[in-house]
Amino acid sequence: MKSLKSIVSIGLSALMAVGMAGCSGGTNGGGDTSAKKGVTLKALFMKQAGYSETDINAMTKDFEAANPNIKVDLTFVAYEELEPKILTAAKTGGYDVVLGDCIWPSQFAKSGMVLDVTDRVKNLNVSDIYQGALDSTKYNGKYYGVPWLNDVKYLYCNKSMLSKAGISAPPATWDELIADAKAIKDKGIVQYPIAASWSQAEALICDYTVVAGGFGGAFVDANNNPTLNSDANKKALSFMYDSLKSGLTNPKSLEMIEDDVLGTFTSGNAAFALNWTYMYNESKDASKSKVVNDVEIEPVPGEGSVKSATVNGGMPLMITAGSKNPDEAWSYMVYLSSKDVQKKYCKDALPIWKSLYSDSSVISTGGADLVKVSNTQYQYIVNRPQVSYYSELSNNMQSKLQSVLLGKEDAGKALDELQSKAESLQNG
Repeated sequence: MKSLKSIVSIGLSALMAVGMAGCSGGTNGGGDTSAKKGVTLKALFMKQAGYSETDINAMTKDFEAANPNIKVDLTFVAYEELEPKILTAAKTGGYDVVLGDCIWPSQFAKSGMVLDVTDRVKNLNVSDIYQGALDSTKYNGKYYGVPWLNDVKYLYCNKSMLSKAGISAPPATWDELIADAKAIKDKGIVQYPIAASWSQAEALICDYTVVAGGFGGAFVDANNNPTLNSDANKKALSFMYDSLKSGLTNPKSLEMIEDDVLGTFTSGNAAFALNWTYMYNESKDASKSKVVNDVEIEPVPGEGSVKSATVNGGMPLMITAGSKNPDEAWSYMVYLSSKDVQKKYCKDALPIWKSLYSDSSVISTGGADLVKVSNTQYQYIVNRPQVSYYSELSNNMQSKLQSVLLGKEDAGKALDELQSKAESLQNG
């Protein structure tokens, strides 16, 4: 691990090379930050968002040491408070830098609440950033932020249960997963082999994105036109319903969010589960988990020509439209997302940079198994629709999808209705 002095030195060099290169004038540019004195930035972060408050405070102190003309005031709020605070303060300059969910940039961009940073992003080594993470900051061909926190869903397996059922390798396809789950159930190893977060919440949309992507489906096409009622999406939703009807997926999944899936898996009541990165360390903690030695993390299965697909749960950094110091805000964002900073703090969140996944210190600190599977899984990221009406679309999808999973509606009919709703929202 590099010393603090060398980290600060490298960070300052990176800021001078990258941050100043992005100051090209015009809407996306700005002046020389060194000409200003006594600038105070206000930044909004989420509590327990991968990096701890202690981590973010330490990163910020290092940034301030490298940039003595800039001070950063930090605010931490719960996830539920994050969007309302951004909506309230974005245009007034209440905050300069904000952390947001990857499903928000399109809404914020259309409403003029965050700055277009396309010209600045072009000066980053974007080819070294996972494409799915980068795309989450994009709206109508322009960038409105920088990826910072990487997160996706993985397939978690209880390898002891698989072994008892005579299964020698984790499933590579969804059909294999169903066959494995049936074998585990038939042998009486566990009553419901699959745990999923299919409550009427955003968690359901995340899981459906994973399964639909695995079957080759997508909710919008390359031009952001709705494709909700595609054959692949119908097949994926029918697959989910059938897994419940057959008793392979725990029926309580219809009431579960991710923390409930975590509890089910770590108590030894599931052989397979979809969940975010955090479940890896939680399930390996002997004070919280009964399956510490049985946890295996794998890429999510695909089907047919699709090798894998997962949902993006990352969080980008954005500059608010009301910021009076966009150049300094950009420098701060570049520093936080730089290779050296992300390498130093990779214990709590893996980097956005592809090249760091072969770095020995990242492998050692982040965990060899997690780093290896993440480097694979990040290549198959599927973003939820980057459309300005996503929030309303998601609410409609949550209701319709769960109605299908409860057996109240036909999958095809429900998706046809969602397609019509999405087209109406798009044209509204």
